[in-house]
Amino acid sequence: MAGSSATSFLKNQYWVLRHGRSIPNERGIIISNRVYGILPQYGLSSKGVQQAASAGESFLRELKAKNIPLENVRICYSPFSRTIHTAQVVARVMNLPFDGPQFKVIEDLRERKFGPTFELQSHDKYPEIWDLDEKDPFLPPEGGESVANVASRLANALATIEAEFDGCVVLVVSHGDPLQILQTVIHTAMQETNGSKDIPSIINGVTTHSTLSQHRKFALATGELRLVT
Repeated sequence: MAGSSATSFLKNQYWVLRHGRSIPNERGIIISNRVYGILPQYGLSSKGVQQAASAGESFLRELKAKNIPLENVRICYSPFSRTIHTAQVVARVMNLPFDGPQFKVIEDLRERKFGPTFELQSHDKYPEIWDLDEKDPFLPPEGGESVANVASRLANALATIEAEFDGCVVLVVSHGDPLQILQTVIHTAMQETNGSKDIPSIINGVTTHSTLSQHRKFALATGELRLVT
């Protein structure tokens, strides 16, 4: 997805990693509210730990192939248990201190809040949400966040990262919907940005119905690692 305009608004290279298979995934329930998401019982399953370790190993191989030193790596992650657990496993694989300066928790990378109608319900409900998104990405589920709402806070997350790091390789550890949406807006902004340096303004400029309604095209499996820029 890299393009000639990428450097006009991003100073860092970005990879994304969806958390490994979690206990909620195993149980087939939606955990999107922060109140539940930070609970320790909603971390990774044993398969999820394996997926996170495999992703960490793949990331290491990519860095070595590109001769990128580990000191140039930053890992930013959501505050939910399953993303913290994933980032911790990656840290172990990469032999980096999880409590060191290369790791940063960012609140705006949290899971998309789907609202009380869907919270603690079956994963079978997800297609209902995505059908709504396709019809109107600006319309949130009752008590939840729309695609546009998530894009707005992800713009803030990007602005935070870009303000703090320069010339780094940044691994963003987050959740399915936020990472789909993040890829969607970055991909579009790369093609359309006019050289502005204000990330929230750039992202706001591409938060259109036609762009946001297509976020499912960038879906990630649990534990999937992907280069974005």
